[in-house]
Amino acid sequence: MLGEQIGNLGKRALNAIVEAIAALNPNPNHLTLVGLLINIAAAFLFGYGHFFIGGLVLLFANIFDMLDGRVARLTGRVTKFGAFFDSVMDRYSDIIVLVGITIYYARDTKDHSTLYVALTGIAIVGSVLVSYTRARAESLISGCKVGFLERPERVVLLVIGSLTEIGPYHLFLHKMKAVIWVLAVLSHWTVIHRVYHTWKEVQLEDATARQAIKSTTQSPTELDNKVEIFGA
Repeated sequence: MLGEQIGNLGKRALNAIVEAIAALNPNPNHLTLVGLLINIAAAFLFGYGHFFIGGLVLLFANIFDMLDGRVARLTGRVTKFGAFFDSVMDRYSDIIVLVGITIYYARDTKDHSTLYVALTGIAIVGSVLVSYTRARAESLISGCKVGFLERPERVVLLVIGSLTEIGPYHLFLHKMKAVIWVLAVLSHWTVIHRVYHTWKEVQLEDATARQAIKSTTQSPTELDNKVEIFGA
């Protein structure tokens, strides 16, 4: 009950923000671009090791990211290019934030780690491929939303990891490194899941198509019988 009330309160607050912005009649693509700039600010904070503040900025950036589509629908300015542009800017946002984290672990600090530079790089590749495999698969099959680690889950994990980077060591604090492991592993698990799902769906469609062709193709005996009939 409490969770539902909090959810309703958040929804009302978001709707109020959307309506206030829509009243200004902005170009939704400009809102998308501003969202990218806020993500770049978060990346700079991560690069300098300000994970807690960076997490707050990242949270704000992704709340802002939800506005462009809602504002576009409310103002009647939904376009195919807008959807494409939003998707491209999301990929940039994903990558730039992880690049900021990579830079931090590559710098000469107490947390310098070649291992975590590599793992964050692997997470970058995974985040791109999660989106690419879905887009490519959906050019072949009707849908490919399988897998756990889509963009909302990745963002939530990064925000949680960032907000734990505060204060002295504690069992429930300083979990960014754990989050990087999860991103590096589960993003590629999601890619593998989508590849397997697409393979199964394509195999099923091919089998159905072959069966349809087979059922409409007459056997040689049937053709011979028709020839005899016409010959008589």
